[in-house]
Amino acid sequence: MSFTKNKRYQPIIGAQIEGTEDIYSLNRHTLGPGDLAESEWKEAGLASPNMTSIREYRLQRVRDKLKKFDCAGILLYDPLNIRYATDSTNMSAWTSHNAARYALVMTEGPVIVFEFDGHEFLSNHNPLITEVRPATTYLYFTAGEFSKNRAKIWAAEIAEIVAQYGSGNKRLALDHCAPEGVQELQNHGFELVNGEEVMELARLIKSDDEIVAMRRSIYACEKSIEMMRGHFEPGITEQKLWSLFQMEAVSRGAEWIETRLLTAGPRANPWYQECSSRAIQSGELMSFDTDLVGAYGYCTDMSRCWLCGDEKASPTQKDIYTKAHEQVRQNIERLRPGITFKELSFSSKEYPRDEFRHYSMLYHGIGLCDEYPAIPFSWEWNENSFDGTVKPGMVLCVESYVGRPDGGPGVKLEEQVLITETGHEILTNYPFESDLLL
Repeated sequence: MSFTKNKRYQPIIGAQIEGTEDIYSLNRHTLGPGDLAESEWKEAGLASPNMTSIREYRLQRVRDKLKKFDCAGILLYDPLNIRYATDSTNMSAWTSHNAARYALVMTEGPVIVFEFDGHEFLSNHNPLITEVRPATTYLYFTAGEFSKNRAKIWAAEIAEIVAQYGSGNKRLALDHCAPEGVQELQNHGFELVNGEEVMELARLIKSDDEIVAMRRSIYACEKSIEMMRGHFEPGITEQKLWSLFQMEAVSRGAEWIETRLLTAGPRANPWYQECSSRAIQSGELMSFDTDLVGAYGYCTDMSRCWLCGDEKASPTQKDIYTKAHEQVRQNIERLRPGITFKELSFSSKEYPRDEFRHYSMLYHGIGLCDEYPAIPFSWEWNENSFDGTVKPGMVLCVESYVGRPDGGPGVKLEEQVLITETGHEILTNYPFESDLLL
């Protein structure tokens, strides 16, 4: 189906004059991650990703899934889903909890970004975006008592576009939406489909160019980890140490960190406390989980554990660290194309629940952030557990947390692994601690 751009909202796509700074050259996607990251990638021999290829691949993945689900299009609010489909961003952390920005991807038709404050220049790096329109926001923050009225206006615009390009199809996928919006779309006769399912399945298989971008993102993360390590000494607080990692990562093109998971000593058992003002003491184990949305928007999700100061590790510390290390390594070896999620659950290395605390899952997908699938421990499997098959192009994180229920050291380790045609490849390269292994 052919379509034309709305002249009123046509995005600014134009020629850049070499050597000048203008609205085209100053887009942050156009500027790229910066000289620091680029110089380190060049020295490491890491190729540059073809962002045009990545954008085309991801948009086609979305459209292929929309066809499979027989949908006219998909309406996206999740900033990570918008990023995947359009490679367009605007204040992603803020818009994750303020429904002020959205995108409509038609299966056969335009890709329209509805921009907070109507700033079309934020998307002029990507010619795959057909239009940029001002967003109609009906969240209570901006609409107050007129929220329901604005929702009617919002839904009418969506309905008009779908009627124009949807060939009569009234099935519309939707990832997140307030009740007022859902009701108004249904008043227009839409049958709403779970857009989260559509997007998770679209994002599941990475292209070769996506892996090129991910390798760069991981390398920049690991350089930032090493810079943080240079400040790891007794007396530094958890949050000060974490802030140094974040500073280094952002200087290499990272966008944000999804958590604050860095804890030491007694705060590392149980896991999931976030970094605090407590000073790290000599002789304590410190674990961290990067959860870093890095260069090009690709996530690096890896965990390491270090011993603070010059003291030797105790036998108890070495025992816990070795158990976590063995769990990660043995479970990586299980990864191959064709193995099912259920087979992974029941064949992976686990420690007795009554003797050790454990992480919340064995494996999970990774791309722009943590993604489908989350593969549980064997004892969590029940009639509501989903199954599937590991395929080439998937990237999985292999997790371990080990700590005893009665206290003592806790260790968090994690690797990021690509599924290949013949097996797997570990993408994360930061070394483990040989001095902590038995």
